[in-house]
Amino acid sequence: MTTTVEHPALTPATLGGLALRNRYAVAPMSRVSARPDGTPTGEMADYYAEFARGGFGLVFSEGTYPDSAASQGYLNQPGLARDEHVAGWRVVTAGVRAAGGRMIAQLMHAGAIAQGHPNTVGPSAVQPRGEKMRAYGGSGPWPVPRELTTAEIDDVVDGFAAAAVRARQAGFDGVEVHAANGYLLDQFLTDYTNHRTDSHGGSVANRIRLTARVVTAVAEAVPELVTGVRLSQTKVNDFTYRWPGGRADAEVIFAAVAGAGAQYLHIASEGRNWLETAKLADGGTITALARQVTGLPVIANGGMHDLAQAHEVLTGGHADLLSIGHGALANPDLPARVAAAEPLAEFDRAMVSPTVTVANARRWRESRQA
Repeated sequence: MTTTVEHPALTPATLGGLALRNRYAVAPMSRVSARPDGTPTGEMADYYAEFARGGFGLVFSEGTYPDSAASQGYLNQPGLARDEHVAGWRVVTAGVRAAGGRMIAQLMHAGAIAQGHPNTVGPSAVQPRGEKMRAYGGSGPWPVPRELTTAEIDDVVDGFAAAAVRARQAGFDGVEVHAANGYLLDQFLTDYTNHRTDSHGGSVANRIRLTARVVTAVAEAVPELVTGVRLSQTKVNDFTYRWPGGRADAEVIFAAVAGAGAQYLHIASEGRNWLETAKLADGGTITALARQVTGLPVIANGGMHDLAQAHEVLTGGHADLLSIGHGALANPDLPARVAAAEPLAEFDRAMVSPTVTVANARRWRESRQA
């Protein structure tokens, strides 16, 4: 007699009040494939719907800029700053929902590492580390950003809240506040990019304040949607950074966003394996700590297409859901393959080289089918 053991990632889950058919989520991945004005295209709608057709219970949008002032990070990045953006996203969300999936809008203010916007701003006038990313259309060093005034910080908070309302109008099931990977909210949290001496600088409790304010503003603006937050230690321009206070800093950060109204935490690994970025000095993991501190669902990221690692993360108390990036690009039907015990295709970096666009990935697939 043969017994089939179902992978725990295939079991249903709940995120806030959102019922999901499984624990697999497509991670937010910038594809810089929108129209020049930030409006999503039909090609993007097909791209996102394919993941839902392949069985993913949850699909995150790529980082989407919330306002027209200084938040845009990349040329051809989608926005949620104008009515035409709402109309474009409405087609995308309808396609995902028709295929049985749910979709969350990730709102992202690029701040000092904006490479598609001339007006770079940050918590302090500190030049970002590293160089602009060629795969996203950039080159050369980052400019020194202009320090945001207190009034402009208030405008940033209002911009996220207004974009959350537009996300609701566009048919999204939730909003994720992007406070990870080196973008503006993470720049406030990072000690070496935040030299402020006001209530948004200094201690870790002050440096997480802006993220907490944004989370509260979003949750209050769209109480009927799920509100979450994405955090990370590593960054697109600094893979080695870790929160200087280790566990103590993490506890303050997690408690602050939970108290602000977040309904889940999404811990990113920025292209690294989960264990590499999640391991704490005492042997525990940052994701398990987030669950312990907040009691909220936690989404783990980084190599979660590996079935053995995914099993350990879910059954070992490290996280509740899994977000998958490169593994999803190579296997947009990954959940269906896992359910059928079919092998997974390996990710080929040519899918995102020389650019990360949806069109480039489509050409890659067509070349393999020829």
